[in-house]
This record gives sequence, structure tokens and C-alpha cells, in this order.
Amino acid sequence: MNILEELKFFDQYSEIGLGVPILLTVLNLPSILFEIFPFIILITTQFFFIKFQNNDEILIFKNNGINNLKLVFLLSLLVFIVGIFIVTIFHFISSNMKYSYLEFKNKYTKDQKYLAVINENGLWIKDNLGGKSMIIHSEKIEKNVLKNIIVTIFDDNFRSDKSIIAKEATITNKSWKLKDTIISNSDGKKDFIDGTYILETNFDYIKINSIFSNLESLNIFELFKQRSDFKSVGLNISEINLYINKIFSIPISLVIFSMLSCILMFNVNFKKSKVFMIIIGILCSVIIYYIYYFFGLLGNNNKIPITLAVWLPNLILILICTIGILNLNEK
Repeated sequence: MNILEELKFFDQYSEIGLGVPILLTVLNLPSILFEIFPFIILITTQFFFIKFQNNDEILIFKNNGINNLKLVFLLSLLVFIVGIFIVTIFHFISSNMKYSYLEFKNKYTKDQKYLAVINENGLWIKDNLGGKSMIIHSEKIEKNVLKNIIVTIFDDNFRSDKSIIAKEATITNKSWKLKDTIISNSDGKKDFIDGTYILETNFDYIKINSIFSNLESLNIFELFKQRSDFKSVGLNISEINLYINKIFSIPISLVIFSMLSCILMFNVNFKKSKVFMIIIGILCSVIIYYIYYFFGLLGNNNKIPITLAVWLPNLILILICTIGILNLNEK
């Protein structure tokens, strides 16, 4: 499916062959795997039990003093170690590959001449409109308002044409409304604008936020830095906090999914077909996915705290697993 999407993206570029979509799919694959690892663990654990049941190897474990609880503990410990590896090594690799993926595709997007960067000095925007370039700097963002902005406009030869200084700018749409504006031309003449001055740009509040929305291309250190930069200019950091908590919860989530799979396989009648058991696992995966998704939306919209949005579903699933595990040794 990803290859088809890449082919559709490059269909207007006749010089691009099949190799580029395949390469981009390979670069994008780790980030996709990172998102679905919990469900991979659940289904994989099911196959583990199916194989062991078919070979009667679970009975061999029991005859050697490894009961059901101990087997679940060993599996959970192994999965937890895998989760640590995913967070520390795999995520670092996947984020860098995702960055390369986005960097390559951005060369073929219509917005490649635009740029927005946030650092400790505030927000910087490079824009191009009507044959002229603009460098925009703002110290802080409050909702849809930029504070203390400086706009430097350059001509075709990138020589300074004029500068615009304003106390604030409302960026609800691409026609910015500047207040308390001073315009200085190349000769040094200054004009003080009473009322509202309209500045046409290619950016609005939604577009500025969307530029920084792809967190999958940032490793954990870059995520913390971006959170600090966002906080310094007043941008909403709830999405970053949600993603950071999600990364750190991966080992616990993997353990929960493996335990759910163990409980399912110990309680499902093995006379049922393998396909039936796999379908049950997939249904559980879908239900749990929407539980995570629902709480993630609540956290991202500030309906509940971010920490609660990430860890409450895990707590609920842990309680469910605990109830199921209590009866495992009777199986």
C-alpha cells in the first residue's frame, strides 16, 4: 500500500522510476513497525502458543516444573527486554530513516521554497510571495497571535527592500493583521501605520503548526529539545508530551499485549481452528487500538492530563490481565 502511495505521489515526475518509491517505502517501514509493535507482539505470542500446543511442548514445560505463571513471567520478561531495545535503539534508527524519507520527499513538494524553524530565539519563517522573499521573526506565539515580529523583505537579487516591525500579528488566515506597525524602506524612511496593516503570506496558524507536527522523524533527544523550543515561544506542547510518554510506555504496552495473548490462548479451546484464534487476537488488537486512540485524543485536546491519557489505558489493561492471570494455573 505504501509503494502505491509513493507511485501516486511521483506520477507527475516522469524521470522517477520504480526504485525511488521502493526506497522510500523501505525508509518509511521502521516508523510504521514502531506504531504496530504491540499488535505484532500479541499475534506473535499467539503463534508461539499454537506451535507449542501442536507439539505438546507446554506439557514438557509443566513436567519440568515450569507452570503457566512462570511461563507467562518468562515471556513477559523477554518482551520487556525487546521493548527496551525498541525504545533505545530501534526508535533512534526509525526516526532517522523517517527524517531521510521526509527530507527526500520535501524536494518534490510545492512548498519546498517555504521554511519555518523554532529555536531559543523564537520563530523564524522564510516565505516567498509575488517574486519577493521574506524573513519573518517572532519572539512568541499566543494561540493565533505572533508577538513582537520583524519582517525583512528582499527583492529578486536578495537585497533588502524594506522592513516591517509590529507589536503583534493575528495569523488566523494567510492575510496577517499587524498592529502598531512601523515600515522602513531601503532609504531609511519610516512610516507609522495607524490601525491594521495587512501582510500577505503563505502561512497561517494551522500551517505553521502542521510543519512541526511530524514527530516520528525526531529521536528522543530531539523531541525534548523541540518541546523546550516550543515552550519558549508559547506553542502548544501537549502533542509532543503525548508522543514522549507514548515512547516510554512501549515496554509496558508490549508486556500487556503479550499477557493478554497468553490469557487468551490459555482460555480458548485449542480444538478451535487456528484461524479462529488469530481472528480473536486481531479483534482484541482493534479494540485496544481504539481505546488508546480515544484517550490520546482526550489528552491532545487537554480534556485530561497527558500522563493520564497514556498510562490510564495501560492501567486498565493491567487490571484486566491480573484478573485473568489469577486463574492461569488452573488451565
